[in-house]
Parts: sequence; structure tokens; C-alpha cells
Amino acid sequence: MNIHDEIDRVFQLEIDTLVGVRDSLDGSYTRAVELLFECSGKVIVTGMGKSGLIAQKIAATMVSTGTPAIFLHTGDGMHGDVGIIERGDVVLAVSKSGETEELLNILFYIKSIGVPLIAITAEPDSTLAKSSELVLFTPVSQEACPLNLAPTSSTTAALVVGDALAMALMKMRGFKPEDFAILHPGGQLGRRLIMTVADIMRSGDANPTVNVEDTVRSMLYEITGKLCGAVSITDGEGRLLGLVTDYDVRRSLEQGKDIFSLGIVDIMNKNPIHICSDEKAVAALGLMEDRETPFLVLPVLDRHSGIVVGMVHLHDLVAKGL
Repeated sequence: MNIHDEIDRVFQLEIDTLVGVRDSLDGSYTRAVELLFECSGKVIVTGMGKSGLIAQKIAATMVSTGTPAIFLHTGDGMHGDVGIIERGDVVLAVSKSGETEELLNILFYIKSIGVPLIAITAEPDSTLAKSSELVLFTPVSQEACPLNLAPTSSTTAALVVGDALAMALMKMRGFKPEDFAILHPGGQLGRRLIMTVADIMRSGDANPTVNVEDTVRSMLYEITGKLCGAVSITDGEGRLLGLVTDYDVRRSLEQGKDIFSLGIVDIMNKNPIHICSDEKAVAALGLMEDRETPFLVLPVLDRHSGIVVGMVHLHDLVAKGL
């Protein structure tokens, strides 16, 4: 056997299957999306075996893109879990043959409470299809399995149909990146779209600040004690006047200056770049990195009062996965 040729054969068979499914698209697909969109409850996606695994993935995709959905294992459904189906729900059933015993066993309950049933099946004349309000026909001429037994082409077809339904629903709901981020707070996209500077900044006692009238010794103590490598210089009202970093201190020393004879105002950067606490944390990252000479810290101001409320360090942003 030529391994490369076998892999190519599988790809081609599954591609051909998808082309065939696309060519068979009809009004049932449109009506199915409309029915799912109008569902006042949740979408129950169900299936058995490999089709059950596809059904589980379809439910997960719907949930993560704004459509309330849940997976129901048909075997568990016969032992009490079918009670999760309620009036107002829509059932989406996945079965290549449409004759899966465990699935057919729960049809009576589905019908008894008047819940609409949509079938994804390769057999439009099957028991499942005849029991459904809508049939999404997924023609499969041949499984990619050399024995034409293991679900391969058929599960790929069902998976793509599920993705298509979920994406159409996503668009109809006007689902935005911000909505996606809220449902994926642990992912990088979620952190980038949700986290603000206030969520990450060093504030309160951890915020390195000194008054411009304080001594250089006090300033150095604040820089080293807060382990931030910098300190915001403020006036008597807490407004930002400047920034001193450990680089500024080293530069003064390299110039041979007696820094203890200087005032803070003689050492500080009088025009530091800063950011407001309500801005996105990723904006702080951009300010730090998108420069010819990147820097490590940003003073944080309250947008309304202009008072220094924190300090953002690049390492904090990196630690949060931004």
C-alpha cells in the first residue's frame, strides 16, 4: 500500500461527499436555521455512536457562538435524561441511517410534547426522516473507510452541516467579537477584548508613586520597594507630573551627577506616556511595544479626575497571556 495515495484517497472521498451535500442544499436548510433562530428554549442535539460525537461538537459550537444548546446522548435519554427536552425546545438529531434504535426510542417522547424535530441524515426515507418536520439530506455515496463501514465521510458531512447551521445562526444573532470574548474568557481573544487596564494594573499600596517635593532618597526607596522599576511623580492633588525609571537613575549616575543633591524634577521624564484605567489592557501592550524603543511601564490615570491610580508593567501583561 502506498500510504500517501491512501491518505489522498480519503481526502478526495470526503471532499466529494461535501460537494455532494452542498449540491443537495434546498429550502429545508433555510427553514431549519429559521426554526432554530426562533426557538424560545434550547437546541437539543442528539445522536448515538460516532454521530453522537458529532452531535456533541455541534452543540458545543452553537453554545460558544450564541445559540443555547445542549447534547443529549440517546442511550442516556432512555434512562431519564430525555426529560431535559421541554416545550419551546428544538431537537436536532444526527443519524446517517435514520434507523438508530436508541434514537428512534426517544421519538415518541419528542412527539408527545410537541417539540419540533430536525434530522441530519443520509437516508431521506428513513424512520427518523419521516418523523421529522425538516430533513437536512446529506447524501453519502461511500464512506472513506476501505470497508465502507466506519463512519468517515458521513460524519464529516454531518459536522459541516452543523457548522453551517451554527454560523448562519451566529450571523442572524449579530454575534460580535465582544460576545465571543465573553463566552471565552479563558482564551487569548477573550482576554484581549475583555480585560481593561484596571484589571491588570498595580494599584493601591502596590502602585509606586511619590510627590514631586519628596526627596530623591524617598523616590529610590519607592522604586526598589515596589519592584516595578519605575515611579510616578505626582503633584499635591495626585496628578501626574512625570515618571522616573531605573534607567533615568542610571543615566544620571553615568553622567557623574550626585543624585542626592538633585531634586526629583531634575531626574524625571516630564512628558511620560500614560494610559487611562478604563482602556483595554491590549491597548497598553500596544503603547509599550509599538515603538522604536519599547518600554516596560505605563502610569495609569483615572480618565475623569486625571489622578494617578496605578502602574502597568509589561511583565504583568505577558503573565496574563496578552
